[in-house]
Parts: sequence; C-alpha cells; structure tokens
Amino acid sequence: MGRRQLERLSALAVKKATEPGYHPDGGNLYLQISTTGSKSWIYRYTLNGKERHMGLGSFPDVSLAKARELATASRLLTKTGVDPIAARDSQRSALQRQRTFAECADEYFETHKHTWKNAKHTAQWTNTLKTYAYPFFGSKAISDVSKADILAALTPIWTTKAPTASRVKQRIHAVLDWAAAMDYRHNHDAGIWAQITRALPAAKGNKGNFAACAYKDVASTISAIRMSGSDDAVKLALEFIILTAARTGEVRFAEWSEIDFDEKRRIIPGTRMKSGKEHRVPLSPRALEILEAQKGMHPKLIFPNPKGKAYSDMVFTSALRRLGYEFTVHGFRSSFRDWAAEQTSYPHAVCEAAIAHAQKDKTEAAYFRSDLFDKRRELMNDWALYCTTIESKP
Repeated sequence: MGRRQLERLSALAVKKATEPGYHPDGGNLYLQISTTGSKSWIYRYTLNGKERHMGLGSFPDVSLAKARELATASRLLTKTGVDPIAARDSQRSALQRQRTFAECADEYFETHKHTWKNAKHTAQWTNTLKTYAYPFFGSKAISDVSKADILAALTPIWTTKAPTASRVKQRIHAVLDWAAAMDYRHNHDAGIWAQITRALPAAKGNKGNFAACAYKDVASTISAIRMSGSDDAVKLALEFIILTAARTGEVRFAEWSEIDFDEKRRIIPGTRMKSGKEHRVPLSPRALEILEAQKGMHPKLIFPNPKGKAYSDMVFTSALRRLGYEFTVHGFRSSFRDWAAEQTSYPHAVCEAAIAHAQKDKTEAAYFRSDLFDKRRELMNDWALYCTTIESKP
C-alpha cells in the first residue's frame, strides 16, 4: 500500500471535519466524530477472528501525525499476533505499579519547571509538597490517593497557613490531573475538588466564598482549565474571557463580525455592553491563537455549543466547580484589575478603560474622550503574558 493510500486525511481536513462517523486515513486508522462534535482516533483491527477498536486519544490532544505513529506501532504488533490493546494495558499496569504520588510529582516538576519564570516559586514547588503532602501520601500509589488523604494533609494548615495551604492544594490538584492525563492514575474523578473544598473549614477572615480568583493563581487556573474534561469551546472561551477581562455575556455571544485580525482587535457593539457604548478590545497573541483555533466551527458565533447556539452562564460556572474552584467567572475581571493595580505602573484610567468602566467624574469624562486603545494593547499583552507563562506564584 502506497503512502497516498495510507495517508488520506490532511491536518486541515481533520480540523474542519464535522460529519459524525468514521473517517478513514488508511491502514485501519480512523478519525471518529461523535454526534456532539468531539473527535478521537480509532485503530480498528481483527485478531483471532474478533474485530476490536482501540482508542488512540482525542483530537487535538493527539495530532494526525501522532495518531499515524501510534497506528503504525499497533499494526506491527497485530502482524506478529500480539493484541495491541492487551500490550498497552500491560504496559500501563506496569507503569502504574511503579509510580507513587511523589514520583509523579517529581516527573510533573521536571516536565514543567522550564516554563516557570519565578525562581522562588520553582524552588518552593516540590518543597511545599515534601513538607505538607508527602508525609500523608507521598509513598502511596498515585491511583490510591483519596479525598481522605488530601483532606488529612490540608485540614491542619487550612486555617492557620491559608496561603500555603491553597498552594499545596493547587499543586496536589495539578499532579493528580497530570497523572490522570498520562494514564498513571486510574479512575480519576475530577469532581473530587468541589467535594474537598466543601469539606475544608472556612479560612479566617472569610465566609468560605471566593468570588474572585487571586491574580497569583490565574495561570495555574488556566492550566487546570486546559487539562479539564470540558468541551474544547468552553475551555477556550473561559481562557478568552480571562485574557480579555471580559464579562461572560460579551464572550458567550461573541461573533466573527466583531473580529479584525489585521488590526488585532475586537469591537463589541454597544447593544451588548453594560455601558451601552461600543468597546474596542485589543487582542493579545494568545487571544488570537484561540480565535484561530475556533475558525470554521460556526458561521456566526465564535464559541458555539454543539447545537450551534451560545452556551449558558451555568456551563462556565459548572466547569470551574468541577475543578474545585469556588470563585466566579465574572471574578476574573477583579483578578485582572488587582494585578494591574498591584503589579504594573499603568495609569488608573488605562486600567479602568480595559474593563470598560466609565469615568466616574462627569466633568473629567466630558473632556477625556480617548479610549486609550494603544496603551490598553500594551497592558493586555502584559496580562496575557503573565497569565500564560507564570504558574501560581508563592
């Protein structure tokens, strides 16, 4: 069989394909599209008279090139009479027996440390886990780490060392989610974090409700959102909301007609703004990447649900709750505003214009007509860089 017969699909065709069913690439590799629009790779083969379907991962997490590589390896096993599913399960079991929570934490650290720009944060990352988590479950198999284990580690410090406890919780969360994605942790329940949050005592100085995410934790929150099991459009829309400091409705109903890729900006009509006035939004490189990823999904809406309509507010709230977060989506505007005030030297007027707040002084507003767009572009680029290159700081 020639290469052309084997490689029938193209990367662009895979991205744009929407019709439910199996789309052959050749060599028993298929792109499977569900009725809800999700895409995954399937290797179909027959061994000992039985047809079997082997999942190779979801798209776009597994690219076309990677799927072909996995399918080729599976075909070689099949030709020698070895069941690739049984071989994979055996390998996973072996890996699972070898990895403890501490080993997974070390591997996660080695994989991600090069992306962390804060030297102090990098140095403290494993130390906090060694001090507060390892004594409870560091030597335990990663699949056996339970809610009770996590609560046993967090409860003693939750009210007495609140900032440290919050960081420990986030790092445990990151390790467990990463281990599940790597197939080291079996039967992982992403919903445990909401239960753990409810079970922890209220920290001193608050009532247990966290309306806004601390800006130091925004990057780790985006990382958790990306790794979550929510629909791709929900994950991208949430990140777009954060990066543009927008109200949820301004993104849920966002339309392609509002985007100017040449000028790298979005213009939201006044009919959808709280102020009733048109609002220009500068788009950072990462925001533009998100828009590129959504191209072709719908002729009008940028972030449509599987039925081609706008998502409800509750979908985004639920996505955060499943990750164990108690703050609101709207609260990310406060996260941005606090960061701008405490970590930058941008003028007050620029920061307020970024979140479309009107001038409170009517006399000043009458003479100050500029929307400070160029300054806001610098501000939003800095915010996007902060959000996407720095894990939660200590």
